[in-house]
Formats: sequence, structure tokens, C-alpha cells
Amino acid sequence: MDFTLGEELETVRDLARRIFTDRATQARIRAAEESGHGFDEGLWKELGDTGLLGVALPESAGGAGLGVAGLAVLLEEQGRVVAPVPIWPAVVAALTLASHGTASQQEVLPGVLDGTVRLTVALEEFGAADPASPGCVAVRDGSGWLLSGTKAVVPTPFGTRHVLVSASSPEGPGLFMVETSAGSWERAETTSRDAAGHLTLDGAPAQALGDGALAAVLRLARVSLAAVQVGVADGALRMAADYLAGREQFGRPLATFQAAQHQLADCYIEIDALRVCLWHALSLIAAGEDAETAVLVAKWWSDQGGLNVVHRVQHLHGGIGVDVDYPVHRHFLWGKQISGTLGGASADLELLGAAL
Repeated sequence: MDFTLGEELETVRDLARRIFTDRATQARIRAAEESGHGFDEGLWKELGDTGLLGVALPESAGGAGLGVAGLAVLLEEQGRVVAPVPIWPAVVAALTLASHGTASQQEVLPGVLDGTVRLTVALEEFGAADPASPGCVAVRDGSGWLLSGTKAVVPTPFGTRHVLVSASSPEGPGLFMVETSAGSWERAETTSRDAAGHLTLDGAPAQALGDGALAAVLRLARVSLAAVQVGVADGALRMAADYLAGREQFGRPLATFQAAQHQLADCYIEIDALRVCLWHALSLIAAGEDAETAVLVAKWWSDQGGLNVVHRVQHLHGGIGVDVDYPVHRHFLWGKQISGTLGGASADLELLGAAL
């Protein structure tokens, strides 16, 4: 495999890194966490103005046509500085609409590109259910559907226009587009301080997406989470390396101690493995090949390896690592949140075993 990004993806990476580095300051992150909506609206607008929200969408929808690889590059840069903006749920929903939505459903896409319209996805439920077999129920209602059930921890739903909801119908599991106002919401703050919500639907009107939409959205969500986790883990490792280089004990920098070096080396290896598995999955998706097992492997690494890294980094910082006025704790919180989204490492291994 060729792991070089190419000129277009390097341009996306450089632009995203500059914007996130300049804008995702600790003061702005803290302000977003304390706000009612849970994300940096100014940064979101800038991502829309610069075209970064549209890098993954096809050119036919007004995007740059870089596909899921473009999204992964953007998400890694976001994770590196834990920038509080809901990129993955909004863009995953938009990509799924672009490939499986009807013409009327795709009318929201121009607003997604410029950041004036936000979408999200409701793919999880309470309990240990497989996301591909949702308990939420869909029944026919003329040319549309009615959805009933509860979806858990919907990412950043407040202020969105539509939500893509997984549900089971007599025809099998599928994905449905629902107006956000059609359900009742209960705020559910997450480990990563996202202003998530539990969604209760009671005969909510919905429109079905095309065949294969549920499998597509789950595939995109898993690789997106893995991409964010690569950035989160890499950003955490860099903070640990800088901290240990500047902190002295017994007249020597902590970075010169063999035990600390071993911990850093383990982090580096796990991040490299995570990145290799992610880009293997992305290459298969881009080629239109069967990527199911590769995606599950990438997601497992993001859950297991990513959590290992942020845990080690927290330990290497000692007491200051748990000080909420020191930024490294956010990497741990994001890593922990990602490691349990769409099922944790054990759930991923169970699905991988079934796939194999």
C-alpha cells in the first residue's frame, strides 16, 4: 500500500491543521464546553466558509469529491487538537444522503457544504444491541414510514434540521430521514462533553433511504471514529513528549528515563498500527471492494489501541494529567468516548469474528 496522501489530501491536511491550530485554543474549547450547544459555532462557520465541510462530498453535490479519505484527513486534524465541532456525524450523514438518498432528501446538501445546515445520525440504542439490528421500529404509512423507539446518545443533535435514524421494518433493518423536531429529546452530556441527546420517537414521520444505506452509514461512522482517534492519540503523544522533555527529576529530563521512553514507544507503535489499519480500510472503500472486516479491525484498534495511548499519556503526566485546567485531560475524555461509541472493543471483536 502507498500511504502517501497525494497533493489534494495534503492541501486539505495543511489547511485543516492551520485552522484548527489557530482557532481551537484552550479558551475557545472551554467556552464551547460551557455553552448550551456544546460546540464552537464560529469554528464551524469557518470550516464551511473554507470548503472543508465539503471535501468528502461528491462533485455532483457541490463537494470536492475526495471521498472518505478526505474526511479522514480532516478528522485526524480535528482530533489532534480535540476541536469541539460535530464534523463526523454531520458529514457522515451527508455522505450517506449523497449516495443513498432521493433527490428531495439531497436538497439539504448545499446547506451542509457551507455549514448553514447541520445533520446528525442516531445509530445507537440502550443495551448491547448490534447497531445493524436496531430495536427502533418502522411501519408503513402510505408512501412514507412511522418510527417508534428510543435512540441513545445522538451526537450534537440540538440545532440540526434532520437526523438519520436506524430502525427495523418488516422489510429488514434500514435508515430513515426524520425531522429533528419530530421526536422528543433529553439532553445527555457525554464523556467528551458533547451536548448529545436521547431521542424518543412515537410514530414520527420518516422517509426511507435506499437499500444498503444502513450498512453504508455504519461503515462510514466506524472509519470516521477511527480517524478522529488517530488524531486524538497522536496529539496526546506529542503533549506527553513535550511535557517529559521539559520536566526534570534528579537533575535530568524525565524523557531520558528508560521507563518513560518505553511508554512513549508503546504509544507510537499503537498509533502507527491504528493508522495502518485505518488507511487499509479507506483504500478498500475507495476501490469499491469488500471492506467489512478491515473497517471492524480499524474500529477495534481505535477502541483498544487509542484508549491505551490516552491512558498511558495521562499516567505519564502524573498528577497534572487529571487537572482540568491542563489540556491533556481532554484527549483522555475524547479517547474514552470514542472507544465506546458504536460498541466497544469487545463488541467489535464479536462482530469481526462473525464476519470472518
